[in-house]
Amino acid sequence: MFSDKITKEALYRALLFVAAVAIICYFLPRRDKFEYEYSLGKPWVYSLLTAPFDIPISLDSASIEQKKDSIDRSFVNVYVKDTGIKNTELSDFNTLLNSKKMPQSLRNALYGALAHVYDKGIIDSDSYRRIRAGEMTHLRMRSQNTTSMVPVGAVMSPREAYYHIDSVAVAISDNNTLLQQLNISNFIEPNILIDSITSNRLKNEEYKRALAPIGLLLKGTRIIDRGDVVTPQTFNILNTYRQMKNERGGGSDRAYYPIVGQTMLVTIVFIALFLFLKLFRWRIFNNMRSMTFLMLLVTIFSVAAFSISRHFDNGFYIIPFATIPLLLTIFFDSRTALFVHICEVLICSLAVTLQLDFILLQFIAGMTAIISIKELSKRSQLLSCAFYIFLAYSVTVCALTIVREGTIEGINTRLFLFFGVNAALLFLAYILIFIIEKLFGFTSTVTLVELSDVNNPLLRELSEECPGTFQHSLQVANLATEAARKINANVQLVRTGAMYHDIGKLGNPAFFTENQHGVNPHEPISPEQSAQIVINHVKHGVKLAEREKLPSVIIDFITQHHGKGRAKYFYNTACNKSGTEVDPAPFTYPGPNPQTKETSIMMMADAVEAASRSLSEHTDEALRNLVNRIIDSQIADGLLNDSPLSFKDINTIKETFIGRLKIIYHTRIKYPELKK
Repeated sequence: MFSDKITKEALYRALLFVAAVAIICYFLPRRDKFEYEYSLGKPWVYSLLTAPFDIPISLDSASIEQKKDSIDRSFVNVYVKDTGIKNTELSDFNTLLNSKKMPQSLRNALYGALAHVYDKGIIDSDSYRRIRAGEMTHLRMRSQNTTSMVPVGAVMSPREAYYHIDSVAVAISDNNTLLQQLNISNFIEPNILIDSITSNRLKNEEYKRALAPIGLLLKGTRIIDRGDVVTPQTFNILNTYRQMKNERGGGSDRAYYPIVGQTMLVTIVFIALFLFLKLFRWRIFNNMRSMTFLMLLVTIFSVAAFSISRHFDNGFYIIPFATIPLLLTIFFDSRTALFVHICEVLICSLAVTLQLDFILLQFIAGMTAIISIKELSKRSQLLSCAFYIFLAYSVTVCALTIVREGTIEGINTRLFLFFGVNAALLFLAYILIFIIEKLFGFTSTVTLVELSDVNNPLLRELSEECPGTFQHSLQVANLATEAARKINANVQLVRTGAMYHDIGKLGNPAFFTENQHGVNPHEPISPEQSAQIVINHVKHGVKLAEREKLPSVIIDFITQHHGKGRAKYFYNTACNKSGTEVDPAPFTYPGPNPQTKETSIMMMADAVEAASRSLSEHTDEALRNLVNRIIDSQIADGLLNDSPLSFKDINTIKETFIGRLKIIYHTRIKYPELKK
C-alpha cells in the first residue's frame, strides 16, 4: 500500500514535470529571427557577429534619401486623357445653356469655348505649376498599352480654362449677371489625369535601379564585434541582415534545432529545481498540492511573459516577476522563494535579447521583494515593497547603462514607465494570496493575523465560557512566540496556533482546573473517566475548528499540542490507586507527535506554562528546574522524535522560557500601609 502511494506520487510529479516543460517550450519564442537591439553611433553590446549568409551592401540612409529626392524632383508622371469627362461636361453645359434666355451667338461661343479648352487639355494645378516652372517640358502620355512623350503644348489649368471662357463671353456680351448664373467653373474638370498605378510602378523601377546594392558581404565575414561603434555603413548592413533574417526564418533544414536546444535548457532548469526541493525542501517535494502550485506558478508566469513580449518591445519588464518570490516567501520560506525565482528568470531569459541585463535586473528585484516583505501582515507592506522594487529596477538600469555606455544620457526613459506598471501590478499579489489560499489550502500571514484577533467569534466565546483557558492560551502564545523568534521559526503561526490549541475545552469547561471555582467535578468519577474527558478536548477542538473552517495548519496545533503523551495526573492517580501499573492506552492522547518546529514549541510552552502555575515559589532555580524537567521528560517520552528541532534549538527554547517566566513571576515590593 505504501509503495503504491509512492509510485502514484512519483508518477504525478513526473507528469507535472513533463507538462510544465512542454507548455513552456510550446510558447517559448523561437530564435529564428533577428533579435539584436542597436542604435546608430552607439556601441555594440553583443559578442562578435558574422554574416551567416551573403549580405548585399546597400547605400546608407542619407544617400538613399538623397537619391530618392532627386528621382522625385525629376520624375515625370504618366498621364492619360479622359474623353468621357469632356462629353459629360459639354452635355450638361449645353442643357444649362438651352434653359437660359440668351442670344444664339453667345450660346454658341460659350459652348465652343468650353469644347476648345477640353480639346487643348485641362491638367491639375500642381502639374501646371511644374510646367510653368520649366520642370516639365513634355507630358508622358499613355495611350492603350504604350507611353510616349508629348510636348506640353497649350494645356491649361482649371483656372486658365475659366479665364479663357470668361474672356470669350465678355467679348460678345457684357451681361455679367447671366455669366454669374451659369457658374462656368462647375463644368471645368481636368481631363488629363495622372495614371497613378503606372506612375508608381515606373517610379519604383527607378528607385530599384538607383538603390541597387553597391557590394556584397560574403558569408562568414565579420560584421561587428563587442564594443565597436555602429557606423552608418554598419547600421545599414545590420538593417539588411535584419530584413533578410526575418524573411528567411529558421529554414526547413534547421527548423528543429532551436526547439531542441530550448527544450534541453528548460529541462535542465526544472531538473535543478526538483533536485533542490527533494534534497533541501522534502516536505514541499512530498506535498502534491505544493508541487502543483509551484509548477503552475512558474508555467503561468513564463507563458504570460512570452505572450506579452510578442506584442510589446521590452514587454518582459512589465511582468511583475517579483510576485513569485513574494508569494513563496509568504507561503513557504525565503530560500525556496529565491531558488524558484532564479529558475523562472533563467527560463524567461531564453527569450530575451540582453540576457545578462535581464537576469541581473530580475535577480535584484526578487532579492528586494524577499528582504522587504519577510512576513506580510499589513496591506501597507505591499506598497513599500512595490516602491523598493521600482527603485531597485531604476537604479540597476542606470548602473548598467553607465557601465555599457560610459554616460547616463543613453538611458531608455521608457523603461521607467514599464517599471511603474510592474510595481503597480504587484498589488495583485494581495488578491492572489486569497485565491491561492482557497485553491491550495495554504495559509498566509495575513490570514493568521486575522485569526489571532481576540474579537474572532471562537476566541471571544473561549474568553467568555473558559476565561481561565483563554488566559492560559494568551500566556502560552507569549512564551511560544518569544521562543519561535529566537530560533527563526514562524512567529505568527505559533501565536495563532497557541490561541486556538485549547478551544476543545469549550465542551466541558469545568473539568479543567484553570476554569474551576472551588468545585472539582473529577472527584466523584474514576481516573479513567476523567482522563477520557480531558483527552476528548483534542477531538472536540478539531470539530470546532472544522466547523469554523480554520486552516489545516491551525488544526495541527490542536491535534499535536499533547502529541502521543499521557494525561499523567490521572495515569499516576490510577496507578497509585491500584498499586501497580495500569494499561496506559486510556490515558494516552491520540497524537500525532509534533511534526514542525512551531507545533513542537507550542507543546513545550503549553506544558511549561501549565506546570508553572503549580509552583509554590517562582525563584530562578525553581523555574529552571521546572522547565528542564518538563522538556527533558517530553524528550525522554519520545514526543519530539518527529520534530525538526535541533538540540541547540531546544536549549535556546529552554533559556527563553526561563527568562520569560522570570518576567511573568517577578517579585513585587510590598506597599507600606498608611499609618493613622
